[in-house]
Amino acid sequence: MLGWMVQILLGIAGGIAVGGGVIALFIVLDMIPRLAQLTRSYHQVHWYEGAMVSGSLLGTVFDFWNWKLSLGAWSGFVVGLFNGIFVGLLAAALTEVLNVLPILAKRLKMIHYLFGLVMAMVTGKVAGSLFDWFVYRR
Repeated sequence: MLGWMVQILLGIAGGIAVGGGVIALFIVLDMIPRLAQLTRSYHQVHWYEGAMVSGSLLGTVFDFWNWKLSLGAWSGFVVGLFNGIFVGLLAAALTEVLNVLPILAKRLKMIHYLFGLVMAMVTGKVAGSLFDWFVYRR
């Protein structure tokens, strides 16, 4: 019984940590306000927030219990389209955030190290992806 309680506690703590990190990323990137600004739909921001929370919750539940939906061939197209839109918005937000790096390097007097900073970020991302692909997925 104690083992189950520890597993439940660790699962909840891990979920809160990962969820907090994702929400922090979206807050730092200002994705929802920027999306509302681009689409001129400030009055519907609560729908964007609700969609993100609902999608995260449903995705977690479906993944956790290994549920599957059989909606036909066109559903894959629609889901792929929405995933592409999301990735595009996330990439655009990251591009705006990357403009912060030169300003930060200038203020910290690290202009000469800017290339190394960006390369360290890229190398870390590539190393993490390769580790996930070749080690973790085996």
